[in-house]
Amino acid sequence: MKRTIITIGRQFGSGGRVIGRRLADELGIAYYDKELLAEAARESGLSGEFFEKADEKPSTGGLAYAFSAGLPNMGFYAPYPDILSNEHLFLFQSNAIRSIADRGGSCLLVGRCADYVLRDDPGLLSLFIHNNSENRIRNIIERQQVTKEEAMELMKKTDRSRASYYKYYTDKEWGMSSSYHFSIDASFLGIDGTVGLIREMIDRRRSLP
Repeated sequence: MKRTIITIGRQFGSGGRVIGRRLADELGIAYYDKELLAEAARESGLSGEFFEKADEKPSTGGLAYAFSAGLPNMGFYAPYPDILSNEHLFLFQSNAIRSIADRGGSCLLVGRCADYVLRDDPGLLSLFIHNNSENRIRNIIERQQVTKEEAMELMKKTDRSRASYYKYYTDKEWGMSSSYHFSIDASFLGIDGTVGLIREMIDRRRSLP
């Protein structure tokens, strides 16, 4: 079986996380969502709390700084304050993503610009999941136990944050079809149908020479 690294970007409330989890379970491969943060914390030696606070949030500065900043030696638990900048935390997180991919097995990663970090990996299949507003609002209400108005505001705020984060670290447009191999509207086939469609794409790709 050909090694496949699946990355999923998703609108808030689109069902992308559910689709990712079901897909990973059906394929019998490792699944990483919040697990990425734990992996980054373990490899960096930092508290997972720092990664949680910076999770998919943009920062100040610039893309060049984010990728060129030097990392001081870390032989202690309380690092220099600059180590805790969102840029450095992103670098630690990116290293964890590459480490996961380098283990050689197929896996699925949700968010965190994993599609960009692994853009040169020949096994990459990058997906973006979107959905109509009605379904998204209903999903948010059910999951977050909020009112419709709160769900709408949370949807807009989270999407705006994810778009800024993605743009900041990749210089690409979040959710734009050209940024991914496939962009899929989960409302067209539903959750189960979307999982089935992605599985079919993976099977076809693996059958190629």
